[in-house]
Amino acid sequence: MRVSIHGKGLDVTDALRSYAERRLSKLDRYFPHEDMVAQVVLAVQRDRQIVEVTIPLEGRLLRAEEAHSSMYAAVDLVLEKLERQIHKYKTRMVRRPRHEAAVDAAQRRVPEGPADPEADELDSVSEVLRRKTFLIKPMTLEEAVLQMEMIGHDFFVFRDGAGGGVQVLYRRRSGGLGLITER
Repeated sequence: MRVSIHGKGLDVTDALRSYAERRLSKLDRYFPHEDMVAQVVLAVQRDRQIVEVTIPLEGRLLRAEEAHSSMYAAVDLVLEKLERQIHKYKTRMVRRPRHEAAVDAAQRRVPEGPADPEADELDSVSEVLRRKTFLIKPMTLEEAVLQMEMIGHDFFVFRDGAGGGVQVLYRRRSGGLGLITER
């Protein structure tokens, strides 16, 4: 696994860089045949040392963030969280039966079209703080729930593996999950 480490508001020392690389290399045992790149962001906010790790994996995304008073302890905590996520992911994938339609849908590629000219106008009119572009992957509802939990967000956009429509899975304020589907 390659580890790309960036500091946000701090200079990353060689000792800290080698420690993070050494600790995160433990994840290689879970995916021995894959060439992965772990994006690591180290940040300082007031008295908190924050470590955020993002690993794109087989069309999925592993993400963990931890804060501690020590940067080294934060690296250890984020590694533990990633190992729990990987274990959960692997056990669910082994238990889940493979459906032919879901596999076929996952193999289809969505072509990238030209950028929407109205989108640039929208940026200048309203306050868009951050923009993300991603390929909407076809998957089952169970996989989408797993992905939402793994990245730690309150919502997740995906394409239904069976029907192909765009769906939004979200966490409700009252608890539980909600699903918005495209007609």
